[in-house]
Amino acid sequence: MPLQMPFFVRRWFLHRSTRITSEGLQFLLFTLAIGIAAINTGNNLFYLLLAMMLSLILISGIVAEYGLRRLDFHRHLPDLIAVNQPVTVTLVVKNRKSRFPSFSLGIFDVSDGRDLARGVTVHELPSGASRLVSYPFLATRRGRLRLDGVRVATEFPFGLFMKKAFYHVEESVIVYPEIIPLDESLLQGLMSTGQEQSFHRRGNGSDLYNLRLYHAGDDSRSIHWPTTARTSQLTVRETEAEEQRRATIRLSTIAPVSHDVIFEQAVSLSASLVQHLGQHGYVVQLIVGADCSPFGQGDAHLHELLRMLALCQRSDPSGEFMARNKLELDRKEDEGGTEIVVQSWRGPKDHQPGQLTLLVDGKPIDGALRGL
Repeated sequence: MPLQMPFFVRRWFLHRSTRITSEGLQFLLFTLAIGIAAINTGNNLFYLLLAMMLSLILISGIVAEYGLRRLDFHRHLPDLIAVNQPVTVTLVVKNRKSRFPSFSLGIFDVSDGRDLARGVTVHELPSGASRLVSYPFLATRRGRLRLDGVRVATEFPFGLFMKKAFYHVEESVIVYPEIIPLDESLLQGLMSTGQEQSFHRRGNGSDLYNLRLYHAGDDSRSIHWPTTARTSQLTVRETEAEEQRRATIRLSTIAPVSHDVIFEQAVSLSASLVQHLGQHGYVVQLIVGADCSPFGQGDAHLHELLRMLALCQRSDPSGEFMARNKLELDRKEDEGGTEIVVQSWRGPKDHQPGQLTLLVDGKPIDGALRGL
C-alpha cells in the first residue's frame, strides 16, 4: 500500500510553490563547483566556503517561507464594473505574525487558475501591521467574473528563489456590458421617430388630478376654495405627476456563431440605450430574448437591466427555438411608449456579419451605427 501524506501536508504543498531564479541557478552551479573542488582538493577553505553557501540557501528558504505565512487579505470591488471602463480595486493586507515582519511581497489576483499581475508590491509589512493597497482593474468581457483568491510571492532575502503562497479570497462580481457614447444621429432618430406615451398618476405637478375631502395633516395650501365654498366641506386639490415617457428595448439573442462579435456590439448598444434613456427620465422595460423585465426607473432598476444584459447568451438559430421565442414575444402586451429593437442577425439569408439593425417603432435608423 503506497504511503499517503496527511491532508494538511498535501494542502500545504498544493498552495505553495518554489521556483529558482536565474541568479539562484547561477548560485547553485557555483555552489556545486565549490563542492567538487572541496572534495577533489580536501582544502578546508573550500569546505568552509561550501558550508556558508549551503547555509545561505537554507536561510533563503526559511526566511521566505516565514514571510509568506499568516497573512490576511480583504479585497473590495466596486459595485459597478463595465467592460473597458477602468476602476480601482482596494486590497487590505495584514500580517498576523506576532514577531516576524514580511518583506518584498508581490501580490497577484488568481482567476481560473491564472495569476493576474496587478503591479502591487508591499516592500515591508511589520508584524501585526496592515497595509491598504489599490490598483487599476480593467474588465475585458461581460458576464460573471470570479476571482478565486490572492497569490503572494517573494524573492526575499537573496533573490535566489521565487516562493509563492495562495490564499483563498473568493469574490464574484457581474461585469456589465461596455457603455458607449451614442451617435448624434441615433439620438436624433430616437427623438424624431419614437412615439412617447404618458400615463397619469398622482404626484407633484401643476395639473389637476383629483378633488377629495380634506384629511388631517393635509397641506392647507392645497385646499380648493371654490369647491369648499360650494359644498360647505373642506376639499383638497390633488395634482398630477409630470408626464413620464416609456420605452421598451428588445434585444434579439438569436444569431449564429459567425455573428458573435456583432452580437456583443448589440448587447453593448442595448446597455448604452438603457443607461441613456434611464438618465433622461424614461420608464424603461427590457426584453432580452424571451426574458422580460417590468417597467421601472431609478438606479436599482437600471442595475437590474444591465445585469440582464451582462448575463444574456447568444442562441444558435433553430426552428423550435425561434418559434418559441416568437411566441413569448407575441404574448407581451403593448403597454405604449417607444419600442426599440436591436438585432445582430436578420435571418437565414444573412450569412456574413454586417452592421447591427436598429428599429424604432418599426422604422430603421439609418447611418446611426457607423461608430460601432
